[in-house]
Amino acid sequence: MPDSADTNEAIWKSDAAISHWVSTAEDRERRRADERRLMAELLPFDKDQQFTFIDLGAGTGAAARVVLDYFPGARAILADYSLQMMEQGRRELSAFGDRYTYVEFDLARGPWPTEIPSEVDAVISSLCVHHLPDERKGQLFAEVLEHLLPGGWYLNYDPVTTEDAVVEAAWLRAGDRRDPEAAAKRENRTPEEQSRHENHVRYMIPLAPQLDLLEEAGFEGVDVYWKQLDHVIYGGRRP
Repeated sequence: MPDSADTNEAIWKSDAAISHWVSTAEDRERRRADERRLMAELLPFDKDQQFTFIDLGAGTGAAARVVLDYFPGARAILADYSLQMMEQGRRELSAFGDRYTYVEFDLARGPWPTEIPSEVDAVISSLCVHHLPDERKGQLFAEVLEHLLPGGWYLNYDPVTTEDAVVEAAWLRAGDRRDPEAAAKRENRTPEEQSRHENHVRYMIPLAPQLDLLEEAGFEGVDVYWKQLDHVIYGGRRP
């Protein structure tokens, strides 16, 4: 467990950091389009069915937008704690009218805000659980289960680490071949980029313990529904 001060808030509530995030979002989301769509396809609803889902750590709503587009009857509750990200998200979600609402919620602490219903049909999260210490990961999974209707699904898209040096080297090799500029970017980070990187990896852990935490929380059907190198989609449903 890292022993230095947590830097999540300093980054995700910073105007400069959010401006940088938004400026690079288009290319990032283009590369994640297939994963975003798969998360929607994994949800057990008919295309025109009405249901409510929560997007935890929603940021600007990239994951929620795909689900809302895929399911015209869906309604989203986007939970985030960065006012800057929520403000940008409202601009990007404007086409969905009253089918969404933002709720301020710090995933690292809780309790869940009263604006979130006690039970919903599904919960998703993307690229945020890895920012939580292990104990909080387990607590959050248990809280998600409590907020799901029986049969409701939780899906998480996130990066993971490995304790196997051979696997780690293979991930790095493939990543560098896919992005010829990756090595140079890694070796020439600005102080701000290095700070964001250290914050990104500080609580990241291997995949297996996270699946264990889901099962310990009470989920069934726990599986890795997609994996490519160090990024995964895993989840399960409430019995």
